Amino acid sequence: MMILLNGRGNSYAQLITVLLVFVLVLAVTALTTKWIANYQKQQGVNCNIEVMETARISNNKYIQLVRIGKTYMAIAVCKDTVTMLGEIPKEQLTEITSLNGGTNFKELFDKVIKKDSSNASKPKE
Repeated sequence: MMILLNGRGNSYAQLITVLLVFVLVLAVTALTTKWIANYQKQQGVNCNIEVMETARISNNKYIQLVRIGKTYMAIAVCKDTVTMLGEIPKEQLTEITSLNGGTNFKELFDKVIKKDSSNASKPKE
């Protein structure tokens, strides 16, 4: 049996088809992004090179503190060049602990939700 769609039914079918294709494209994009992130994370594991800190001097100029093996170096990174400024003994470096005191996003989010729900339960005057 052949179903003939009138103009309105055809429009609904096109809308649903476009929405399904859109959702499919979003899902493929999300999965691809997740895969690339995991791939890049694995590339950086067990490396002997690590950028410890970066300070911006001007638009295209940065000073970076880099650990290569057990040696710490300060380098200047410009648009077209990288210049070694010098080695820094590990004893002269200061470790900065987590700025948020070890609070992760979930804990912060839970606090906001609890605060919001307690304000919603209070009667308005």
